[in-house]
Amino acid sequence: MLRRSIKVLILTLLVQNCLAQLKSPEEFLGYPIGSRFTPHWKIVDYFRTVATAVPSIMKLEQYGQTNEGRPLMVAFISAASNISNLETIRQNNLRLANDARNASSGNAPAIVWLSYNVHGNEASSSEASMLTLYALVDPKNAQTKQWLQNTLVIIDPCLNPDGRDRYVNWFNSVVGRQYNPALDAREHNEPWPGGRSNHYNFDLNRDWAWQTQVETQQRVKLYNDWLPQIHVDFHEQGINNPYYFAPAAQPYHEVITPWQRTFQEVIGHNHAKYFDEKGWLYFTKEVFDLLYPSYGDTYPIYNGAIGMTYEQGGGPRGGLGALTEEGDTLTLADRAMHHFTTSLSTLETASQNASKLVSEFQNFYKNAVTAGVGNYKSYVIRRTPGDTGRLSALTQLLDRNKILYYAARNASGRGYNYDNGKEENFTVDTNDLVIPSLQPKSTLVKVLFEPNAILVDSATYDITAWSLPYVYGLKSYASKTNIPVGGAWTKSDVFFSPPQSNPYGYVIPWNDIRSAKLAGELMQKGIKLRYAEEPFQMGGQSFDRGSIIVLRTSNQSQPALWNTVRALAASNRVSVFPVSSGFAEKGYDFGSNRVHPMKARRVAVLTGEGVGSNAAGEVWHFFEQTLNYPVTLINANDVPRINLNDYDVVVMPDGNYRFLNDKTTVDVLRSWINSGGHIVAMEGAVSQLAKQEWAGLKPKKEEDTDNKDVYEALKKYESRERDMISNTTPGSIFRVELDNTHPLAFGYHHYYYTLKQDDNVYDFIKDGGWNVGVIKKDKQVAGFVGSKLQNRLQDGLLFGVQDMGRGSITYLADDVLFRNFWENGKLIFANAVFLVGQ
Repeated sequence: MLRRSIKVLILTLLVQNCLAQLKSPEEFLGYPIGSRFTPHWKIVDYFRTVATAVPSIMKLEQYGQTNEGRPLMVAFISAASNISNLETIRQNNLRLANDARNASSGNAPAIVWLSYNVHGNEASSSEASMLTLYALVDPKNAQTKQWLQNTLVIIDPCLNPDGRDRYVNWFNSVVGRQYNPALDAREHNEPWPGGRSNHYNFDLNRDWAWQTQVETQQRVKLYNDWLPQIHVDFHEQGINNPYYFAPAAQPYHEVITPWQRTFQEVIGHNHAKYFDEKGWLYFTKEVFDLLYPSYGDTYPIYNGAIGMTYEQGGGPRGGLGALTEEGDTLTLADRAMHHFTTSLSTLETASQNASKLVSEFQNFYKNAVTAGVGNYKSYVIRRTPGDTGRLSALTQLLDRNKILYYAARNASGRGYNYDNGKEENFTVDTNDLVIPSLQPKSTLVKVLFEPNAILVDSATYDITAWSLPYVYGLKSYASKTNIPVGGAWTKSDVFFSPPQSNPYGYVIPWNDIRSAKLAGELMQKGIKLRYAEEPFQMGGQSFDRGSIIVLRTSNQSQPALWNTVRALAASNRVSVFPVSSGFAEKGYDFGSNRVHPMKARRVAVLTGEGVGSNAAGEVWHFFEQTLNYPVTLINANDVPRINLNDYDVVVMPDGNYRFLNDKTTVDVLRSWINSGGHIVAMEGAVSQLAKQEWAGLKPKKEEDTDNKDVYEALKKYESRERDMISNTTPGSIFRVELDNTHPLAFGYHHYYYTLKQDDNVYDFIKDGGWNVGVIKKDKQVAGFVGSKLQNRLQDGLLFGVQDMGRGSITYLADDVLFRNFWENGKLIFANAVFLVGQ
């Protein structure tokens, strides 16, 4: 009895000691939340300190780290009985999702995931995360104690630590002893590229489904290991906007269930109650729709959760305090308190509806595995030799999203042909891949693979087309019948291992981005390459245009030549084929002038002020993370001062280039091109170059008509936003006809699917150039295009090459690297860098 009393006493003392260590954010930081910005390391320290103080109700986990080495953390907070059974709760929740026909929801807690600060310069929400954490663990807070009995809370205090610290460190370095609320003050105008994006200038809020960034890959892996019933993404918007919360705006994607729609209303009313009590302004049902699948609200929705975006006025111009247009001062403390209020209101609503949330979550997955979602029951992806790399990239995306796929059986079927938009008969064999609708991720499968999303409202916040067969450029069918499946699908990246130890040479087919990566790595090793302008045949094997040739005779100075070639080919999963002679059975011999030396190119990418930060980030990330090829980043404003002769290729991402208005600099640029320099111009850079008198590219003019509506100028003010839509395309897919005999289109079929986000289209190049990628009449295949824009987007050039002296300009009017998930465009960009003009 005495021994037991001693144990109780020791336990009591330990608990008291831990609680003594528990501090509020203000006590720990030494300043009130909102009086200054907290750097990321201090936020992490606070979460670690709280976890140490209350281990029975909180567990902290590091799930990864950023490009710059900062930790990515999540905290699990719930009643002690739940925390002690955390893994059991997780496994049971996955059973509800993956075995929904047989699992029982029982007394499972509702899981609520709160994600703060995905945009680094929308920094108030990470401050609010500390307030939310303390409210949940504070022993004096009886209300939250009650919520945690049936609710498990997951808090990610900062999804984008690199971006946050870029903003916070800059702000803290420029603010005075007292903040200045005048918007002209420098503290409200951060420098390029701003803190919104991650290290590579990517918008992480648009990367959930695609997972191109390391932060997203690590976070979504954990997310899919838990699959919460509610997910909230905290943001900021312009300083003059009131707070925004659910319900969201139309369009809602058609797959969103009645329950998911209803609960948006339920939670919105609960938030409104608290905001009304405080007299705070807010708005709902505007701007932020639920369509594009890669946001922090839609991706959770398509995985069975109630996904929501909350937007607080402020953002990068908010600082510690900013004057609004009404003359009020919006402070960081205000912003943090608003986010804190919706955080707690969300948890309260979740607790009040916990059993319903869990049961509806189970129903979501029960419907997926028993009935499937949508009219199409199977999606068939054909496997052809030239598409191996893109198919491998697709299966990697499916794996990351835990979407099931299988090898097909020999069978026939009928379905929608993505290439021509028609219903037709087709055959499948065991080399093809089948993604069945009948699986736990059925909703996400429909959203990602449907040929064209239904739009109930054309006023959307993002692109309106993203169907994966177009994104990856793969021959595909969508069938309304179940296509028979076999066993596990054999990965398409099984490569050919060459048996010869010392051949005459090797040939590397040029048909996907892995071939370009291998070629770049070989050239960095000093290995000399050649590429074929025309198709040829060797040893009974056919090779298409662009195939890379590595010859023994050209690389006598490489003692470990073939070991290096084979090792790099193996690491890149690329097939290389040995040849015993330079004599072609068909086509041109290796000594022909149709077989060209391929030289390693020194590449510069223009960046900095005036250049779109996301656009520059796409190119930077592509070179470093996809190609593994060296690149020099140069501030665009420094172009007049650099020696262009130090570079062979200059990439101009989308932007507004001031130096193109300076005649002296333009003359130097033109002379450099004529002397052998190569420009790769993208999007807005194309339109700027097209204005130069020596440019071979000119914008396509609107056709004049004598039948104009004389009353067109008479418009209603209330319809001003919708009137603009008829002249825009927020992101639609067009089929581009390719001249795949030109190096810019080597490795492609005679077509390509492009994402069109603007009305930029150009007249065909008449002299001194090549019309490599053009759109013709009626080539839109998916997405929304305004009625007044449809006639303009036809019979024009999107991709072309202008030869100038010994150099060239490659025009890429559309973004072939869009958010780095547009897999089908990556080889076009690599062709522009490595092949055009060689």
